[in-house]
Amino acid sequence: MSTPEALPPAVAIHLCLALAALLLGPVALAARKGSRVHRGTGYAWVTLMSGAALSSLFIRSFERPNIAGYTPIHLLVLLVFFGIGSALWQVAHGNVQRHRKLMWTVYIGGCLFAGAFTLLPSRYLGQLLWHHALGLI
Repeated sequence: MSTPEALPPAVAIHLCLALAALLLGPVALAARKGSRVHRGTGYAWVTLMSGAALSSLFIRSFERPNIAGYTPIHLLVLLVFFGIGSALWQVAHGNVQRHRKLMWTVYIGGCLFAGAFTLLPSRYLGQLLWHHALGLI
């Protein structure tokens, strides 16, 4: 990648959803449990994470080890949907502690881990940040 190009629409949509989820997640996790703020930000965060996971399926790479363009990072889609579904089921059945643990797991894996992985210098967004924007690598 020699010069930065406009972000493909799928990447732009995914990036917007993922960044919003990254920023909103701590608000939902820190809010008093059961409060309107917790529920409202929680529902918004679930919507953002679901959108980010779904939109990632439209971002494919044939340069790395892949299956039909899907690379190992796409496995996080399963973590997000299984984790969120399980967390909602747990809280609906009164298991608040398990709900909390699952939501933290999805936030750490789906936002922090995935976000850090995408910023590796060999990845598309990593190239944009480290090489083109900051001129470091």
